[in-house]
Amino acid sequence: MSKKTIWFEVQEHETMEDCLNRMKKEGYMAVSRKEEPLFEEINGEPVPVRQIIKFKGNKIEK
Repeated sequence: MSKKTIWFEVQEHETMEDCLNRMKKEGYMAVSRKEEPLFEEINGEPVPVRQIIKFKGNKIEK
């Protein structure tokens, strides 16, 4: 049995559209989105590296 809600993360090598298409292929529809900054410590200081984008997917009921 699969979960009704899963968070999908946009991978570094894909676009947001690619991620949404991957979700659709797995039977999920995006219902919300969140972004988190990813930091790396350089010389003792936090430096932003990139944004992590996640989509909350709900199982598509057929």
